[in-house]
Amino acid sequence: MRSSNPVLNRLTPVEPERGGYAAPGDPSRVPYPQPAYPPVVQAEDRMTIDDVVVRTVGLLVVLGIAGAAAWVMVPDELVGVGVTGAAIIGLVVGLIIAIARVTNPVVVLAYAVIQGVFVGLISKIFETAYAGIVVQAVVGTFGVFLIMAVLYKFRVIRATPRFTKVLIGAMFGILAVMLVNWILSLFGVYTGLRGDAEGNAGWVAIVFSLVVIVVAALSFIVDFDQIEQAIRAGAPAKTAWTCAFGLLVGLIWVYLEILRLLSYLRQR
Repeated sequence: MRSSNPVLNRLTPVEPERGGYAAPGDPSRVPYPQPAYPPVVQAEDRMTIDDVVVRTVGLLVVLGIAGAAAWVMVPDELVGVGVTGAAIIGLVVGLIIAIARVTNPVVVLAYAVIQGVFVGLISKIFETAYAGIVVQAVVGTFGVFLIMAVLYKFRVIRATPRFTKVLIGAMFGILAVMLVNWILSLFGVYTGLRGDAEGNAGWVAIVFSLVVIVVAALSFIVDFDQIEQAIRAGAPAKTAWTCAFGLLVGLIWVYLEILRLLSYLRQR
C-alpha cells in the first residue's frame, strides 16, 4: 500500500521485481540499490607498486641468466637455429599471456627464459660484429625507461584515451610495415628500412629505427597508466605478474631496436 506522501513513498518498500529494502529472513526481496562494483579485494591481497617492481626485476634477472647461459652454451653453428626457435616460441607464449591476461608466475617466468635465450643469442651475434655494442644498448635501454618514468611521474606525457588510441595504431602500423618488409626480403626485394642484402643500412633505416624506438618508448606511458589504474582499482596481487610482463616486453623491444640502431651507426 503506497502513501500519497512522496517522502514516505521513497521509504516504503516496493515490490520485489522493482527492488526494495530486504526484510530479515525474506528471500523474496533484494536490497536497493544494487551494488555495481566487483567484490573488494582484501587490503593485504591488493597489488602494490612494490609488487610490480619486485616481479619486473625478477623477470629481468631470469632473462639475464637465461641469456648469459645461451650465449655461453649454444655453439656458434646453432645460434641461427636457436634465435629462430626462441623467437617463434616466445611469440606464441607472449600472445597467450597478452590475450588471456595470464597471471600464472610459471608461465610468465617461462616467457622470460625463452626471451632470455633469444636476446642472449641475438646479442652474441651483434657483439661479435661490433665489440661493446651490447653494453651500450643495455645502458641506452634503461636510460629510455627512466626518462619515460620521469615524464610520466611529472605528467609531462599523459596516457589519455586519444594518446593510447594513436599509439596502438602506430604500433600495429609499424608491425605491419616490418612484416611486409620481411616478406619482400624473402623474394630479394629490399626497401632499405632494414638495410640491404648485405646488412648495410642507409639513412632510411636509421630514421625508421628511431621512429620505432620512440613508439616503443611511449608504450611505457601506457604501461605505467595501466599499473596505476590497477592499483587504484584494488586489483589482486597476482595482477602484478601481468604488469611486469608488459614492462618486460617493452624493455626487450627497446633494447633490440637500440641494438639495431647502434649497428647502423657503427657502419658509418
